[in-house]
Amino acid sequence: MTGIWTIIAAAASFGISAGLGIWLIPFLRKIHFGQTIREEGPKWHQGKQGTPTMGGFMFIVSSIVAGIVCVICYHLLGAEETPVLSAKIYAGIFMAAAYGAIGFIDDYIKVVKKRNLGLTAKQKLVLQFVVAIAYLVTIMCFGGSTQTYIPFVGMLDLGIFYYPLSAILIVGIVNAVNLTDGIDGLNGSVTFFGAIFFMVIASYVGRMGVSVMSAALAGGCLGFLVWNFHPAKVFMGDTGSLYLGGFMCAIAYALDMPIILILVGLVYILEMFSVILQVTYFKLTHGKRLFKMSPIHHHFEMCGWSEVKIVVMFSLFTAVCGALALMMIISGNAPYVKLA
Repeated sequence: MTGIWTIIAAAASFGISAGLGIWLIPFLRKIHFGQTIREEGPKWHQGKQGTPTMGGFMFIVSSIVAGIVCVICYHLLGAEETPVLSAKIYAGIFMAAAYGAIGFIDDYIKVVKKRNLGLTAKQKLVLQFVVAIAYLVTIMCFGGSTQTYIPFVGMLDLGIFYYPLSAILIVGIVNAVNLTDGIDGLNGSVTFFGAIFFMVIASYVGRMGVSVMSAALAGGCLGFLVWNFHPAKVFMGDTGSLYLGGFMCAIAYALDMPIILILVGLVYILEMFSVILQVTYFKLTHGKRLFKMSPIHHHFEMCGWSEVKIVVMFSLFTAVCGALALMMIISGNAPYVKLA
């Protein structure tokens, strides 16, 4: 019966997210919160100029409301979870919301203040590390351990290195998810499949509160895709993409498996490294390019792939990575389950 709250969370989040689009998109148009398309991007993207942005509020509201309500109901019906796990769930939601707030500030500067690049890179990094550190300190105060699950190995205690490594990983993943937002439906679709597999993994290891939150995120992304799939009627903006990155990190840490996030979110990682490689190669060769354009989804666009084809292929790739992650957990017998 505990699984019913996972289903309810997904359905409720989908309904809220999709329903919000009916009101939010016209509102964003009315206040002229339209996307500014950068000139260095693919030329055909200029036709998207003015498309409403900050649509990430759809899945932000839906995943928080549906997720928290269903987790509370799940607990009220007698389900018990350790204080540490509960702290990870709620602190994780706060972390995701805080990253969404950073994204909102960035979007606001771009749209209202007419500064196309928004916050500076230094400002973003400082704020992102502050949020990550605040999350890790909160978990530490509730008695969280410095152990993390390694497939086929078991729990590995990283000791004092756990915290700086975690802060770097969280900020890195958040920015990688942000880079994945570049074509219609891509980020929402990839995150949907990633959240689905985290939901299954959480159910398998018996952390149903985490499964409920994963389902809420998946449902919210799917509801957003009603409006964001090609041709997009709204974009999520940095408001949405930074929130998604924070939420995916929150789920991974609530499961004590940040390492698995690297596999489930491999598309994010590849997007980020394609940018790093492109910039590095450009500087070393004095102007030559490794890819036709980065992040790598734009490279495939320049090769003639349609936006829909890229979304489908990247989503299938994420589904395969998620299935591999699940197989690794099952094969490793998830020995950390009792250590909430």
